[in-house]
Amino acid sequence: MADYWPTQLRDGLAEMGISATPNQQRLLLDYLALLEKWNKAFNLTAVRDPRKMVSRQLLDSLSILHLLQGERILDVGSGAGLPGIPLSILAPGRSFMLLDTNSKKTRFLRQAKLELGLDNVEIEQARVEGYHPSRPFDVITSRAFASLPDMLALTRHLLAPGGCWLAMKGTIPQAELEALGKAYRVEIQALEVPGESGQRHVILIRPGL
Repeated sequence: MADYWPTQLRDGLAEMGISATPNQQRLLLDYLALLEKWNKAFNLTAVRDPRKMVSRQLLDSLSILHLLQGERILDVGSGAGLPGIPLSILAPGRSFMLLDTNSKKTRFLRQAKLELGLDNVEIEQARVEGYHPSRPFDVITSRAFASLPDMLALTRHLLAPGGCWLAMKGTIPQAELEALGKAYRVEIQALEVPGESGQRHVILIRPGL
């Protein structure tokens, strides 16, 4: 663990107005250290510069914390657990399902769940179109899964009544938004992530009336 990570995390959370207990901050940093360790062998994420990991992995994931609703959250195409694991640490009262097809990534996720003691996290290795849980989800989120039309088409059967999608993007994907037509209600929010200079947005989508 880099010695500057705790300061980066504490200052970043304060700038974002996010409250985290000392134990939650420790869990976030333990997760990041585990991710850095496994990334050397399993290529879980393209971010390898330790100076960028707190902002790009932890703070970026937590930038949508204020938009979570309901009890059940699905992180589809979770990869290394982003944004699902950081969100699960800061929202222990909600349950999180991390879904991915890659066996190396789901192996890492299971190890992270075990080592961090994340009782509110479950992991499933499956293709999303073939995934049929016993209960649908109040929020479906993704950071790098698919285009908006594909994401909605593939996960529509997983969304609970009154639920929403939270698609994390860089610049606003105008062509993808236009392809949605009038079947959905869309809200775009700019995200401010300390330490990140590039544009970040979340696309909040609900089924149309």
